[in-house]
Amino acid sequence: CQYCNQTSKTMTIDHIVPKYKGGRDLWENLVAACVSCNAKKGNKMLKDSGMLLNKKPKAPSLLFNIQNSLSNSQNSWRPYLFMKE
Repeated sequence: CQYCNQTSKTMTIDHIVPKYKGGRDLWENLVAACVSCNAKKGNKMLKDSGMLLNKKPKAPSLLFNIQNSLSNSQNSWRPYLFMKE
C-alpha cells in the first residue's frame, strides 16, 4: 500500500486525483492501496485526506517491462537484465 506500506493485505487501485475531479488513468495518478486506506481516502484529494504517499508514482521502466515479458526459453538473458538466475 502506498499509504501505509502494508504488503500482506488485499490491494486496490487508487486514483490520487479522483476521477470525478479530473483524475485520469495514468501511471502518475494510480497507486496500489489497501482496501482500508482506499476507503479512508475516498474521493478526496490527497492534500484533503491527511494522507501521504510513500513514493511518487511513475510509469514502469522499459527494463521492468522487458524483465516481465522474459519467457523461460530466454533464461540465458537473465544476468544481462539484472535478474537472478
